[in-house]
Amino acid sequence: MSFDAPPFAPAGGVVPRVPISFELYPPRTSAPAEALHETIQQLAAVAPRFISVTYGAGGSVGGRSLDVLRYIRAHTAVEPLAHLTCVGNTYAGASRLIREFLDAGILSFLALRGDPPLDESEPFLGDLESSAQLVQLIDRAQAERAPYEERPIPGVPGAVQVTPRKRVSIAVAAYPNGHPRSTYRHQDVEALLAKQAAGATLAITQLFFHPDDYFAFVERARRAGVTIPILPGIMPITSPARLRRVLELSGEELPAELSIALEVEPTVEGRTEIGIARAAALIRELVDGGAPGIHLYAFNQHRTVLAVLEDAGILPSTADRVRGAH
Repeated sequence: MSFDAPPFAPAGGVVPRVPISFELYPPRTSAPAEALHETIQQLAAVAPRFISVTYGAGGSVGGRSLDVLRYIRAHTAVEPLAHLTCVGNTYAGASRLIREFLDAGILSFLALRGDPPLDESEPFLGDLESSAQLVQLIDRAQAERAPYEERPIPGVPGAVQVTPRKRVSIAVAAYPNGHPRSTYRHQDVEALLAKQAAGATLAITQLFFHPDDYFAFVERARRAGVTIPILPGIMPITSPARLRRVLELSGEELPAELSIALEVEPTVEGRTEIGIARAAALIRELVDGGAPGIHLYAFNQHRTVLAVLEDAGILPSTADRVRGAH
């Protein structure tokens, strides 16, 4: 999950202009698995640095996250990144889950405090109170494993090759306009500093609608001593219903111009075009301003996020990608 190394070039030879990554969520039933696998393959074809998989939806626990992560690991060359939350987890339960992910070859994590379940007013935190504690727990779980891996040497019975075990990468959340439960202005920068001190290697922002929100937050964080990459998280908004939902969850202020444009457009296709164009314009400004990459919340749909990246000039057009694959 390094942003310094060049991205891998998949079979089609597509390499994005800047590092990109995507977020998916596990299906609630087994029925959509085939469609999700197709989406994963389409996203993997454009060489993302990682594909993250949420841990349940809306604060719920369980789900099929590990199945999706295993599919990414087994069927693509992309790094799978597992979400972990404090909500709904005890120290012992989270430790078991981390070990299960590590046993499956998952070495990248996003440590989150998490949202309360939709049917509960107070989150169940157990004895994990913050994402910084979860970062430390992930680090500790790996430290308890053997520091070296042994691989048999072909043709030499009983001989093994010993190599150092790859270290985990741990991402955390950042909030350019403040977490909904923040009590004072600089609390989110202080929280990010604590996560960095605990061992976090990357921060991914919650959605925002204006590039200045991101750049001002990065400037505050850098002045405070945050040195890890801060990756902007972009969510294409393609319907009034989705906009209302994300504002409810995030506490962001209503983007009036986008809201009006979506409300007055009568067709689904037109609303999709509006969402793609707005997200692409935001990405262009972020990249021109020096953002280290782009993380896209995909809603398990590949067409919209790939169209956004094409419109923003991060990826070649679909036609060019098809020609390049032949």
